[in-house]
Amino acid sequence: MERRDICVFGSLNVDLTVKMARFHAPGETVTGESFNVYTGGKGGNQAVAAARLGAGVKLVACLGEDANGELYASALAREGIDASGVQRHADVSSGVAVIEVDARGENRIVVVPGANGRLDAAAADAAKSIIAGCGFLLLQLETPLDGVIEAARIAHGAGAVVILDPAPARPLPDELLALCDYVTPNETELATLTGLSVSSDEEALAACRVLLARGAKAVVHKRGARGALWVDEAHVVPVAGRRVKAVDTTAAGDTFNAGFAAGLAEGMAVEAALDLANAAAAISTTAPGAQTAMPRRGAL
Repeated sequence: MERRDICVFGSLNVDLTVKMARFHAPGETVTGESFNVYTGGKGGNQAVAAARLGAGVKLVACLGEDANGELYASALAREGIDASGVQRHADVSSGVAVIEVDARGENRIVVVPGANGRLDAAAADAAKSIIAGCGFLLLQLETPLDGVIEAARIAHGAGAVVILDPAPARPLPDELLALCDYVTPNETELATLTGLSVSSDEEALAACRVLLARGAKAVVHKRGARGALWVDEAHVVPVAGRRVKAVDTTAAGDTFNAGFAAGLAEGMAVEAALDLANAAAAISTTAPGAQTAMPRRGAL
């Protein structure tokens, strides 16, 4: 039987967001304008986006045994995500991001990784049956790199399609790239991965080919409103973006990767799956927030 479920291996954060007129000085107390609590983290974002697009999703992640962990577990259940691979830890907090936003839209963010730091190689090995049982694996870089590599190794060995979102941007070993069917960098990430300028289309294509030479089977260069560029040994295919009035681009990249995986899981050709990914990402920018703005399949 063909495996079509998507496994997401990655971070879960609870975002505590305060809006304020201005940032305060050390020792100063100011009155905020609003406070909201959102579920986020790149792993959680990709899992939610894929589930809303109709994919079967299994999540491997870590939470603390605290109130924020309960909040996130409830959110995953509401989305219909299989969270049997989410490990709970009593001796560490769930991941948290404390976000201050001023009247100009500038922000200051403090991230406490907490339980996300436990998603290491041992955690990946403990979830081996879940990872190997899915047809697709979505990865990001907000958790320990040894865990990302081990999850990729398990999925690759089981014949699954491995899709790496190399964010936040950081250099990566060739060992990981060689385990990936698709690497999906934006402009900043592509420059960081290769050490090259990517300010023109020609430079970006050359950088994509460097990643192929280092072992990646294919590169999907995310270009925001301009869409995406799919590059492998046989293809150089631009896929047009969608024109929308963007309000908040938070997690658009996560929605793109989830949409791409969901399309492939349905049996779409690569170009069609990228078109679906562009549409989903575009819609996600038309409302504020990360998971709150992610579209359901009917919206596409």
